[in-house]
Amino acid sequence: MSTFITFEGIEGCGKTTQMKLLSRHLAEKGFPAVMTREPGGCPISLKIRDILLDAANSRMVPLAELLLYAAARAQHVAEVIKPALDAGKIVLCDRFTDATVAYQGYGRQLDQSLIGELNRLAAGNVRPGLTVLIDCEVETGLKRANDRIEASTGAREERFELESVQFHRRVREGYLRLAAAEPDRFIVIDGDRSVGEVEESISAAVLARLDKG
Repeated sequence: MSTFITFEGIEGCGKTTQMKLLSRHLAEKGFPAVMTREPGGCPISLKIRDILLDAANSRMVPLAELLLYAAARAQHVAEVIKPALDAGKIVLCDRFTDATVAYQGYGRQLDQSLIGELNRLAAGNVRPGLTVLIDCEVETGLKRANDRIEASTGAREERFELESVQFHRRVREGYLRLAAAEPDRFIVIDGDRSVGEVEESISAAVLARLDKG
């Protein structure tokens, strides 16, 4: 059963945690899934991720950022996502093309038609069948994200966390507009609740969609 499910949301919304929890639920129901993320998911794209999320690269211009995301996505789709879908697997991905529209389109205010064309070039005919948007207040998300960064012993992937609150509000607005435009694809979840409450909502909604499909 080939199914492509993406997780989206602002920084600190909890999507990475919730994707892992959903993967466990799916496995328990007999639906093992491949988990991946953007930017990243394969060695070349991970190297691009290091550039994109490093706060030392604060001088990166928005167009360069956009093109790097497209390059990372093209490699990721070709090397990981498309082969898994072609093999009939369920793929769970932490961010995909909607993130580029929200962050580089609404957040950076780059041309949406350019973003659409680059997304089409990078992703080809790969498109999510279902997108889980975990929505939460910007201040809540940023606090969670910054707490996670401070607790981490790895690389400080914080270039976006250091952006202004106004930037993150534009990103959130972009996500909500995308969800309103495609209600059949998006499941919007209130991410201001506890991890357990969000987990229950997501697993119930996704399993209901899979049962129908």
